[in-house]
Amino acid sequence: MRRVIGLVLAGLGTFLIVMAVLLPTWVSSQVIKFPLNEYESATLTASNASYFSASSLTEKTGVNLEATYTIKGDGAAGTSSTAVWDEYSYVYDTTSKQPVQQMTRRFAFDRKTAVLVDCCGANINGDSSIVQRGYVGYVFPIGTQKQTYDVFDTTLNRPEPFRYSGTMNVQGIEAYKFVETVAPVQVATQTVPGSLVGTTAASVTLPEYYQINLLYGVDPVTGALIYVNEHQTLTLRNPATGAQALLLFDADLITPPSVMRMVAAKIPGSDTAAAPEAGHSVHWEQPEFFNRTVLGFLGKHSI
Repeated sequence: MRRVIGLVLAGLGTFLIVMAVLLPTWVSSQVIKFPLNEYESATLTASNASYFSASSLTEKTGVNLEATYTIKGDGAAGTSSTAVWDEYSYVYDTTSKQPVQQMTRRFAFDRKTAVLVDCCGANINGDSSIVQRGYVGYVFPIGTQKQTYDVFDTTLNRPEPFRYSGTMNVQGIEAYKFVETVAPVQVATQTVPGSLVGTTAASVTLPEYYQINLLYGVDPVTGALIYVNEHQTLTLRNPATGAQALLLFDADLITPPSVMRMVAAKIPGSDTAAAPEAGHSVHWEQPEFFNRTVLGFLGKHSI
């Protein structure tokens, strides 16, 4: 049984995130090209998340997750026009104190346009047969425009549209919002013990479905991500009815307050405030807090 589940998790591959490395050092109009020797690490957090645990052969629900993403540039492999970066992502269940998933990726891209380049040993989890196309997504073009960008999705292994959907204020920076929405789509099949899905068969092969709603806040000057919110779900389904047979992953990963404070610290005159018991719509979830905070900031800065 463990061997089969091991194959299930290996098959998940890059199920977590198209990436969320925040690059606050780039929030500057002086950026000309993306760097060759970049080194950044960022963490997203999720509460009340669910996933399938291979070690216990059970679904874990109501847990807290931390997803840490680290980028390291390979300066020797890059050129004046192309950057080569290596990524390592690691997801950890802070409630149960156990690892959930990890991923490696190597990619090359144009240092101004952020368009992927097929070279330099690019791979996902060591698989160099996957051709990475479209925009890199970890960064957007320098001088990002209000348009749709086809960004490479590492679960689907193809570019997916990130549509411009307006602006948002991120700690004093006017960011462009880009949204990727993928409706449930089959990405693979997985063989699991029948007992996990309520059948008497020794094992069953089920279709694996992936869906995601991913929001990026992008600094339009530098192309840097300064806000990320991702809700991703991965399930095994009953092929006859289409109903969910096993939940593999379900979490709403967001940029935590600590990272937001780090971004704000680089902006002169900025403030930070954390709204209690609120999600993504503070203005109506906590209207008194929102109004008090905004009016206080405006009064302090005589705007």
